[in-house]
Amino acid sequence: MKRRLFMAAALGAGASLPFTRLAHAKGFEVTRTDAEWRAKLTPMQFKVMRKAGTERAGSSPLDKVYSAGTYHCRGCELPVYSSKHKFDSGTGWPSFYKSLANAIETENDYKMLIPRTEVHCRRCGSHFGHIFNDGPKPTGKRHCLNGVSLVFKSA
Repeated sequence: MKRRLFMAAALGAGASLPFTRLAHAKGFEVTRTDAEWRAKLTPMQFKVMRKAGTERAGSSPLDKVYSAGTYHCRGCELPVYSSKHKFDSGTGWPSFYKSLANAIETENDYKMLIPRTEVHCRRCGSHFGHIFNDGPKPTGKRHCLNGVSLVFKSA
């Protein structure tokens, strides 16, 4: 059985499938049509940011950036993560143990059958990645992010 059909059956009739995004229904401060997003983003950025895709592990140069500065949403330039909260998770994706205040929103993601916490920009809805409970103190969280969704601005 195809995964989407299995998920629909597992979630029940009328349940939303991955990236039907409850957040899209409520709207965002920054909105663009798919055509506008495609004009602004590369195909990989569009796939990750607008379709909740994932870049290949180890492919983002931002994974190894540890300079002082701030990471911004590529979609709307909202500051979302500080370099002070970045750590080397060894996963091949930029990882942080917390976001900046009022920068992100989360929702449940059932793409892998096991519920995960999807993280996206609170202002434009761009998908960043997922949050896991295996990060360092003080939060114990690991915000595992796609580098293509972010822009680093040094301090």
